[in-house]
Amino acid sequence: MRPGVVAALLSASLLVPGAAPAGGSAPRPLPARMADTGGGTQLITAVAPGTGSTDGRVTWWERGGGGRWVKAGSAPARFGAGGLTDGSTREQGTNTTPTGLYDLPYAFGIEPAPHGTAYRYRPVRENSWWCQDNASRAYNRWTEPRPADCRATEAEHLITYTEQYAHALVVGFNYHRPVRGRGAGIFLHVNGGGATAGCVSVPEEAMRRILGWAEPSERPHIAIGTSGGATAITRY
Repeated sequence: MRPGVVAALLSASLLVPGAAPAGGSAPRPLPARMADTGGGTQLITAVAPGTGSTDGRVTWWERGGGGRWVKAGSAPARFGAGGLTDGSTREQGTNTTPTGLYDLPYAFGIEPAPHGTAYRYRPVRENSWWCQDNASRAYNRWTEPRPADCRATEAEHLITYTEQYAHALVVGFNYHRPVRGRGAGIFLHVNGGGATAGCVSVPEEAMRRILGWAEPSERPHIAIGTSGGATAITRY
């Protein structure tokens, strides 16, 4: 091929949308491309390829003195068996993981808190339950013992989930002002045997690392979303 043609093709390639220019700067970290990160200096992102996915990736980030977000760790993640859905319109019982940006009220676990855990860590006991009964005054709350108005069939007996709840963080989805029928008991927890019922899960070692890393004073949040589309994590 004639040199002139090669030069023309190379010049044209620079005009292709999305093509990275030679010597171009690296893409901005994910948190820097998000609409909101919660206002703190720590953030956990949980990203799935699409709303029908049950697998993806969790990454935890921290913002340095210069304001630049730096990756502190990453691990494979699992999502709901029903995929992901917008948290503002989610329906209870769909086994979907709610997308959105949420705070992390406290941690809990059947096993003792990992070394370095700064979060308030609530030990799971024999009479520890998470109420998901829409008719109960304890809806979407930890209860000890289970109240009479919260049916056992509509609650999680936490101690029975020995793998998943070895360590966990409560996700503030539908937590502070619960909407009945929206969903309850959404956590970041240790992997079980497969996809979750709507939570986000990671390997146990990753969960232990996250708990040792998270500092409540840094106001960490979790952002859950997809790579693109209406539930893209960058929208939250």
